[in-house]
Amino acid sequence: MTRQPQRQFDLLPFPSQAQRLKAVAPRRALRVATEEDGEEQARQLLELKIAAHVQGGQLALSMTDNRYTMISVKRKKGLFRLRLHHMFLEAGPDVVLALGRYVSLNDRTASQTLGRFIDINQRKIRRARPTKPQLVSLSTVGEHFDLQVLYDDLNRRYFEGRIEARITWGQRAPGGARMKRRNSIKMGSYSVEDRLIRIHPSLDRAFVPQMVVEWILFHEMLHQKHDIPLIGGRRRFHTPAFLNEEATFEHFELASRWEQQNLDLLLHY
Repeated sequence: MTRQPQRQFDLLPFPSQAQRLKAVAPRRALRVATEEDGEEQARQLLELKIAAHVQGGQLALSMTDNRYTMISVKRKKGLFRLRLHHMFLEAGPDVVLALGRYVSLNDRTASQTLGRFIDINQRKIRRARPTKPQLVSLSTVGEHFDLQVLYDDLNRRYFEGRIEARITWGQRAPGGARMKRRNSIKMGSYSVEDRLIRIHPSLDRAFVPQMVVEWILFHEMLHQKHDIPLIGGRRRFHTPAFLNEEATFEHFELASRWEQQNLDLLLHY
């Protein structure tokens, strides 16, 4: 039997994590660059299409992911600076024409066309968002007011128990922190995506009447009931219907007057 010569293999050292990352990095950079180039090409193409319908000036287009303003135009000295939400990268010819007429002529019919396009695509964006609520540590029991008790009572009296929101006091100042005067204060907020109401802890003080806390809470609960239409590319949170229903709060005038008269006290927190 003839013995075959044994082959010798040189064992290469297994690459370290740093070496593997270094090898992968160029591919990642290429992918990112390709995506950015594609977006820029799409922006340039859309800019050219809109510019063909713009009269009386040049067009400068930029794209945004702003959640509240879908369209904004600054008109100055023959230059139209147009900012659009990324949804418009998929706009058809009719919407592109409407954009050109809206930018240069502020055309009402064009505005209505854009409003319909935004409304349809806003719904798509909302459906695409995760429905799982944001994890937030809820604190409803304050030093002077229990938000859950007030919420349940308002829900029964004004909404037939149909409002389904989580509620919490906002973040409080650290214990022992010195009070300071703020320039502004947001008494309450409502997150549409998370169905979460936050009430500012400045209201959880002995000198604040319960009706004022109830009024702020009632206001935020109304945001779940009322639609938020898009008008002129902006979301309108306080529609006439919203404001009319807010005025049905039992102590509306007293509470709003008390807030105006004691705003300086509330700003010190």
